[in-house]
Amino acid sequence: MPDGIERYLDELKRSLTGCDPATIQDALSDAEDHLRTALDQTLRNDPNRMETEALQMIVEKYGTPQETAAAYREIESRTTPALAGTGGDAGERSWAGKVFGVLAEPRAYGALLYMFFALATGIMYFTWTVTGISLSAGLIVLIIGLPFIGVFLLSIHGIALVEGRIVEALLGVRMPRRPLFSQKHLGVWRRFKTLLGDRITWTTILYMIVMLPLGIVYFTLFVTMMVFVLRLIGSPIFDLIFDFPVMMLGDTAYYIPDWTVPFAVLAGIIWLIVTLHLARVVGRMHGAIAKNLLVRD
Repeated sequence: MPDGIERYLDELKRSLTGCDPATIQDALSDAEDHLRTALDQTLRNDPNRMETEALQMIVEKYGTPQETAAAYREIESRTTPALAGTGGDAGERSWAGKVFGVLAEPRAYGALLYMFFALATGIMYFTWTVTGISLSAGLIVLIIGLPFIGVFLLSIHGIALVEGRIVEALLGVRMPRRPLFSQKHLGVWRRFKTLLGDRITWTTILYMIVMLPLGIVYFTLFVTMMVFVLRLIGSPIFDLIFDFPVMMLGDTAYYIPDWTVPFAVLAGIIWLIVTLHLARVVGRMHGAIAKNLLVRD
């Protein structure tokens, strides 16, 4: 039986070896939150009880590290991200299935939607981060400097959790579903130092800064590609019904010949397939970036 919460967490982490890092982070956060809260309550209700004895009683109800790890593995097997693995087994599909199957793949559309939102979220993240860092640097010489920095760093962790939920929902990458446990048993100063020394604090700040250039690239690239897709596929409507030209040079309007309209539609479908494949690849790459920067080792 573990004789301390830290030892329990170490054993739980070892028992979860091989699991997704986000799963391990959630399991450790849940376990620490439950154990410390239950231990504090037990000792308040019975001050004469030994801490080791109280913890053993709590662990008997909560489960050993091995039991807890087994429960999390079982939960994870049933609650994978909604868009994870929706592409099917590419190795067992024909080349036609690999090429055209993306049209029916929810994960590709989720990634495409993420690219459209990336510019807005990138602007918000970048603005918040740069403003927070600037104000922190300016206020550090004042008495309110340290409290402001602490609140700013806490907000960084909160934004990391929100961004993780967006990444999991649209890109199908498993991300943390629980906030990192705040060690309430520590004093304010020690909790502040823990925030400063936590790798995830600084990698999240890095992520929020690079999201602006990434968001610009994602949004510009995929909006441009989708404009071509809509224009080509909508050729029968734009050209034959609304008399909308392909382009204007001065007062001269240029149209495609009527007989080429079916080929324009076919080209639009092909370009849509290319766009979805690219969105899926970029989404997978961005999911890996988020995984490395927003999930604790």
